[in-house]
Amino acid sequence: MRGPVAPPQVPLSLSRAESFRDLVQDSVERLERRWPQLADVDFTVLDVPGSLEETVPLGRALSAAKGRPAQIVVYRRPVEIRTKSRDERALLVHEVVVEQVAELLGLAPESVDPRYGQD
Repeated sequence: MRGPVAPPQVPLSLSRAESFRDLVQDSVERLERRWPQLADVDFTVLDVPGSLEETVPLGRALSAAKGRPAQIVVYRRPVEIRTKSRDERALLVHEVVVEQVAELLGLAPESVDPRYGQD
């Protein structure tokens, strides 16, 4: 008998990339309740950073430019490599998103999310 292992609506059928995007989206939605201006920020997931750097970044914040909204990028593979479970990954994704939002807004991460670093 051939067919999918699980129906499409079951999380088992999500790819790792889709599951990661969901973690980022969950984090963004948590922060948007407190920071409504984040609705104007473009949140993106890329597999790896584009340039070779001495240290591999987990994310990047880019200020708005002419004709382009502010953007926050979370790099999937570097985050996945540093975590062992989905729960650890969710915590690290949220920390990366909070840190990048803080950089973009010019605030301390604790101001963006008072629970930052406590999980």
